[in-house]
Amino acid sequence: MGTIKDIVMNDINDSKNEENNKYQEALSKYDCTLNDEQVAAEVKQLLAEKLPQNDNLDVKKFLFGSIELTTLKNTDNDESVMAFTEKVNRFDNDYPQLPHVATICVYPCFAAAVKNTLEVNGVNIACVSGSFPSSQALIEVKVAETALAVKDGADEIDIVMPVGKYLCGDYEGVCDDISELKAACGDEVDMKVILETGCLPSMSDIKKASILSMYAGADYIKTSTGKEKVSATPEAAYVMCQAIKEYYDKTGRQVGFKPAGGINTVNDALTYYTIVKEVLGEKWLTNKWLRLGTSRLANLLLSEIEGKEVKYF
Repeated sequence: MGTIKDIVMNDINDSKNEENNKYQEALSKYDCTLNDEQVAAEVKQLLAEKLPQNDNLDVKKFLFGSIELTTLKNTDNDESVMAFTEKVNRFDNDYPQLPHVATICVYPCFAAAVKNTLEVNGVNIACVSGSFPSSQALIEVKVAETALAVKDGADEIDIVMPVGKYLCGDYEGVCDDISELKAACGDEVDMKVILETGCLPSMSDIKKASILSMYAGADYIKTSTGKEKVSATPEAAYVMCQAIKEYYDKTGRQVGFKPAGGINTVNDALTYYTIVKEVLGEKWLTNKWLRLGTSRLANLLLSEIEGKEVKYF
């Protein structure tokens, strides 16, 4: 007969196994056995056939309106963030014929500064939270930071999936983190879950992480923080969009997609637009459901739209 400690530990382990079995059962409803080389070949063919038709002015204007204008620098301060926000205010007056960006994305401590400065209707305030970019903090800290960002005016919250928990097979821990942070956001504030796809070993893992994140309450899934060597890739985007489509077909719940990190050219943006259009369809081609996590792209798109070099942001 075991000690009380042994009995308690056995009960805990049984409970964990039961929870992980629940998530394994959820994953079993999806095809998560992917071949990386086959995915790469499919993406290459899709882009060769479909991307050229999307290389036009209307798509570029749409993509500009899907940008999340982001400042996540160590040197950010209230003054610099307010100046950053003022550019968005001025843009609405200087380019009334163009859509404004979708969001301004900042650290939580600057949510109030953006809220007090932003004058443009329809531009959301997004905050990275939950111990961005590592997600390595006590859940109580993550929840508090998220709740404070919401209190200070965040319309959207970007969190990072606990990659370490995922890699050791702790699906319960992954989903618990995401669920608790979604509860801190509430129903009115959308939450994006960053998978940090460059840290995941395979396309199969990207598919599993996508499904687990949506299962746990993600309103969007996002490729990357932009802080790792490997950020967004077309292959990761393709698999994530397939997961979103399959999840939608099974549940009826629409989840948004955000590629981020490494979007350095207009062609990169057209690549992700093409993948979303072909895999998810027209229903996702609004700046509600497709976002681009990049700031450097704003001037590049603006320059192509205007037909001359523009350095506005």
